[in-house]
Amino acid sequence: MKYICEVTDTFGGEANYSWVRRGEFVVPELCTNSLLVRRAKKAMGWTGRTYAVDLGDYLMVAPERASACVVMHIYVSHEEV
Repeated sequence: MKYICEVTDTFGGEANYSWVRRGEFVVPELCTNSLLVRRAKKAMGWTGRTYAVDLGDYLMVAPERASACVVMHIYVSHEEV
C-alpha cells in the first residue's frame, strides 16, 4: 500500500501548515503502525524518539522533545502503487 506523510510546523500545539514537506512510501498491506512510523521517519529524514497517536483516518507522529514544534501526519494514498 502507498502512504503519504506530511511534516509541518505547529502553533499552540496544533498543526499550522505555514510550511509543509511531503513524502511517500510503500508498505505491505496489514502492516503495523510501528512499521508505518519507521518508514515515514525514514522517508522524511527524521531521527530520534517520537510518539504516535492513531486518530482513525491517519497517524499523528511528534518528537518527544516538545520544543521541536513540528508534527507529522501519515495517511493512505488513494493512488495505485
